[in-house]
Amino acid sequence: CRPHRAPARSCCPARRSSPWTTNAPCTPTGRWPWTATGSSTSARPRRSRPAGGRAGGSTAVAGRSCPASPTPTPISSSPWPGASATGEPIWPWLNHFMWPYAVHLDAEDALTAVRLGAVEAARAGITTVVDHHYAPTDPETVLAVADAVEEIGLRGAVARGMLGDRTKVADARGLPDALYRYGTAEELELTRQCMAVRGPDARVRIWPAPLNISYGDQDLVAGAVALAREHGVRWHTHCSEGAKDPQSYLDAHGVRPVTWLAREGLLDGRATLAHAVWLDAEETAAVGAAGAGVAHNPCSNAYLASGTMPWQALRASGAVVALGTDGPSAGGRQDMFEVMKQTLFAQRLAALDPAGVRCEDVLEAATRDGARYAGVPDAGVLRPGALADLVVVDLGGVAVQPVHRAVSALVYAARAGDVVMTLVGGRVVFEDGHCPGIDEEQLAAHASELAGRLVRRAGFGSLTEPWRRRTERLGRNA
Repeated sequence: CRPHRAPARSCCPARRSSPWTTNAPCTPTGRWPWTATGSSTSARPRRSRPAGGRAGGSTAVAGRSCPASPTPTPISSSPWPGASATGEPIWPWLNHFMWPYAVHLDAEDALTAVRLGAVEAARAGITTVVDHHYAPTDPETVLAVADAVEEIGLRGAVARGMLGDRTKVADARGLPDALYRYGTAEELELTRQCMAVRGPDARVRIWPAPLNISYGDQDLVAGAVALAREHGVRWHTHCSEGAKDPQSYLDAHGVRPVTWLAREGLLDGRATLAHAVWLDAEETAAVGAAGAGVAHNPCSNAYLASGTMPWQALRASGAVVALGTDGPSAGGRQDMFEVMKQTLFAQRLAALDPAGVRCEDVLEAATRDGARYAGVPDAGVLRPGALADLVVVDLGGVAVQPVHRAVSALVYAARAGDVVMTLVGGRVVFEDGHCPGIDEEQLAAHASELAGRLVRRAGFGSLTEPWRRRTERLGRNA
């Protein structure tokens, strides 16, 4: 991104001390007035950064979207990077960690976690999020979460997690009664109320979001789809993440979950499915025919050993395939560069084909297709009239140089720490190492304090044991 000093009244302002501003001011509506030829510019060093900074080679990338936000969401579990490292597969992990976490989480915990996660996202060049928020889900907290995301400057959606009436699958899976605060009818009504508050002009919308197709109430899912269509938004759910999920649904209902969605006319372009690892050929074709969105979470899927999403088959079918971080407790950090790289590696390994997935494919999934997934088609691209979401990445560091192809450098070598500026709608939300107006040190300290309290309330003491004691207690070798 060429150094340019924006006019004082530009809606893409930059502090006068920084040489890293946009190469043209955007319009008052937060959209680009100029023409761009691609998603990135030359990565050759052009100018040195201020004293103490790194070399000035940079590339400008259309704003990244972090959709898909499987349990936990990309931003609402931020006090828990690595805390749940129990070495368990998906369902024991949910029962031993995530459900107790959700039951004991209060509004202050949730809001602090969301603020921390939104700051991390902005610092990592993520401009758009879909946050599958599942605790607490009272309207006041849900709307406050949306406010918090918007205050940091991000766009996207808070997908209000819903459980509704208990099902046989939920009973068999051992979901705690404390999670079931509302029945199906009340869940839908509360979601409707939240959606009405944040209408079409809101930067962060509210989506209906059944927690998981595999153990969800079918009437709740149908009601969620109806709400999404009524309000002109998308709807979100977890789908076929674990290897046993489709069979559990088949045993309970006589049909696989995505096949049921398609049969009932519920699968359309408003559907956004997190994970979708264990789809059969019929389900894959149905997702593509509907133009539905699917979020690939390779770091989380590897962490829990859940499997590998059928990336190439879904893309070939016509599905909108985006990328997600799945939150710190199942991914460690919100680094979309890491997610792009792991997507490339996981898919090549699964197919035993080093040419099957290209750097361009995963960069498009992180930008253009992520925006489509999130329902923001005017984001994720650099073109006249598009939303002015931009990420400036420093490619001058020793870990990245020499750069021969910017797209390869972004996917293979860059990381979140290489982001030097993030703009959303023309507004600078991260620059020169900090988010404007946010005391990050105080925020992190408060989050750490709350996390300590949550450990005690939820009985997570064993998760904080030193590594040697823990490995000995589990009877495993270090």
